[in-house]
Amino acid sequence: MEPIRIGFLSPYSGVYPYYAQHLITAWFLGMGLEPTRQNKIAFIPAFTKQGGPSSVTEAVQKLLFFDKVDILSGLISYKSTPDLIPMIDMHQRMGFFFDMGEYIPNFPHISPNMFYASHQLWQSEYALGYWAQKSYGEGGLIVSPLYESGYHLNSVFQRGAASAGATSISFKVLPADYRTNPETGIDAFLKEAALMSPAYIHAIFTGKEGTEFLEKWKQSSLHNSIPLLITETMAYDDILEDITNLDMTVYSANTWNRKSENKINQTFVTKFESLAKQRANIYALMGYEAGLAWKELLPLAEKRDWLTVKNRLQQTVINGPRGEKGFYPASGLGLPEISIERIKISGNKINKLIVDQRKGIVFNHVELEEIHTTSVSGWLNPFLCV
Repeated sequence: MEPIRIGFLSPYSGVYPYYAQHLITAWFLGMGLEPTRQNKIAFIPAFTKQGGPSSVTEAVQKLLFFDKVDILSGLISYKSTPDLIPMIDMHQRMGFFFDMGEYIPNFPHISPNMFYASHQLWQSEYALGYWAQKSYGEGGLIVSPLYESGYHLNSVFQRGAASAGATSISFKVLPADYRTNPETGIDAFLKEAALMSPAYIHAIFTGKEGTEFLEKWKQSSLHNSIPLLITETMAYDDILEDITNLDMTVYSANTWNRKSENKINQTFVTKFESLAKQRANIYALMGYEAGLAWKELLPLAEKRDWLTVKNRLQQTVINGPRGEKGFYPASGLGLPEISIERIKISGNKINKLIVDQRKGIVFNHVELEEIHTTSVSGWLNPFLCV
């Protein structure tokens, strides 16, 4: 029997350069397959540069017409879906795509052939904004470099705070040259922020820029005087491990805790780390969730009964390492349980304590509609693909 051919769109990520390998490995594990020994599925990679729509469209055309794949998958931005849906619908293939959730989903057209495995970063930002307003009141300040400010993360944080009663939040965007220009760099911002004396500061950075911000924060007068809230991607253990020498306390929100005692989560972490010899991360989690959904669909896919596969997947809600997860817009993408954490870094250790929990909101909630009209972005590449 011919293996199922999955075309996998892979943009470049300097922050998580091995995300595709981790995601695919965990996808196999979620399906109950041994990655190095199975012969049921063949992944066909396609490099999409920074992941912009033109590169994605070109790669999809090659995968469809030359490689003859059965399924299109990979990491994409929602900005690419308007170009993909007509091609996928015309050829009656199916797309099962991953995204970090840097944008709140917006589906003017819901295709029966398109499925989305979103990490839903926007959910943790909304919950953190709500909690910040309830905990610290008016007068928060968001700081973000130009790149990170180009998505919905800051807008949805503001929307979360507004839903808790906030009427004003300041927002500082660091320019593209902030790392080389002392007049616009982090040190200059911290001095400016000290004069403003905000109720709290919410930092949205990625990769090494995030740890650099935390190092400079520790040296500033704001440390221990103003609460610091950091975005979820700054609070992952593999990122914080680079700064365990700092003694500091910050707050963040997340939808997944690697150390959760949830039995499904512990099974995932143990399986992945035993095989990959690396710490389980968010991309491996996304892959494992996909595998749990596809485990029951695999026999149908092997028979090429794609219509039944699509119909089943439209209704599928898995119980995964972080709870319920859906993959089809019309039936919901899942409402994650978001934990607000106090993160204490001390003595080369990272200690996370849950101080509050909130349930996610539906992506098409009426209070989120204005973000799609007032926060129109030209950022086309998937988040972290820089």
